[in-house]
Amino acid sequence: MRRRLTLLVAATMCLALLAFVVPLALLLRTVAQDRAVVAASADAQSLVSVVGTAEQDALRFSVEHMAAESRGPITVFLPDGSVLGTPAPRTSAVQLAARAGVSRTVERPDGREIVVAVMGRPDGTAVIRAFVPAAEMTRGVARAWLVLVGLGVSLLLLGLLVADRLSRTLVAPIAELSAVSHQLARADLTARAHPVGPPELREVAGALNHLAGRIQELLREEREQVADLSHRLRAPLTSLRLEAESLADGADAARIAVRVDAMERAVTGLIRQARHRRDTYTGAGCEATASIRDRVAFWTVLAEDTGRAVTLDVSASGPLPVGVPADELGAAVDALLGNVFAHTPDGTAFAVTLAPRSGGGAVLTVADDGPGLSSDQVRRGASGGGSTGLGLDIARRVAQSSGGRLDLATGPTGGARVTLELGPPSPGPRPQGPS
Repeated sequence: MRRRLTLLVAATMCLALLAFVVPLALLLRTVAQDRAVVAASADAQSLVSVVGTAEQDALRFSVEHMAAESRGPITVFLPDGSVLGTPAPRTSAVQLAARAGVSRTVERPDGREIVVAVMGRPDGTAVIRAFVPAAEMTRGVARAWLVLVGLGVSLLLLGLLVADRLSRTLVAPIAELSAVSHQLARADLTARAHPVGPPELREVAGALNHLAGRIQELLREEREQVADLSHRLRAPLTSLRLEAESLADGADAARIAVRVDAMERAVTGLIRQARHRRDTYTGAGCEATASIRDRVAFWTVLAEDTGRAVTLDVSASGPLPVGVPADELGAAVDALLGNVFAHTPDGTAFAVTLAPRSGGGAVLTVADDGPGLSSDQVRRGASGGGSTGLGLDIARRVAQSSGGRLDLATGPTGGARVTLELGPPSPGPRPQGPS
């Protein structure tokens, strides 16, 4: 935009300067020509009275004196054929003036000739000839043109400088608005634009700041609603804990209490996350191996009750740091394993594999021997089994937040194969342990 404004000003000023300089240059040339012709005519006219009345010697002196002071040659042709002043041939204009007594100005290739017929002499008609060379008619014109060109270039540069300064006052606020909008798109809701520049840009900056503040308010209200909803689950969980403690079978009571504790930890984590989490992870990560083992161990208890064989394969020889917090990774694993239990019949085996990812991070694969699932079930809210359809979407968003992705495929036995690629943690806080 800044370049376009400068080019627009340059084009406008060039047109204006051409419309001003070209006519002025032509006028200067015409004025110079007229000045030279008028001066020569005045010199010739000043000799008319002398030529008509003076004696030969006085006339010779006056003509030679005038020829010496004049810028161009001045010649007097007497009726007896003698020539006074600057030697010059008798041109056709001189002959016509001597014969018919006609005074005139004649344009010639090398200049302009002015002849004045002086009648009344006893011996006949005398002719005064003043000649203006072409160089005299253009004397000073080239210098005036150079001055005009220099003035035009100076005005053009000055105009470009002013246009550049003015364009900066327009472009800088627009660039700041663009930067603030990109910050808001990256979930930095604290970014604000400074209302500077023209009134229209100040109004846009104010509207953008109002939009950012409104987004913050809406997100705050949404998080509070999620936290309130999660908090309401505590009462049923407390009732379940009391029911579990009242069971006569101690093993069943302990098993149910463990599951209630896990659910209560999940609800507590959801409340904490809703109140304090930002929209981006800001580089937080965790060690994937410990988190995966912890969640698989939790689901193994339910797998034993439903007759499912569980296989856990961790091929990494060391820790596998990934770019998602431990609670987010646990939620993704719970979503994937929950889909296995929800969409496959009891007794269906499944396997969990964790391997290093090329370039850092880890690759988590959950494969089962069930009927499989279609790729359209990765859409948020889409489910063919009567569930909410959010499980795969949760896993997908966790993967994308670390720079990875989620892939659906069919396993060797025909069941579903879900691959979750998790990117490495970005520079920032140290990886967390499992929550």
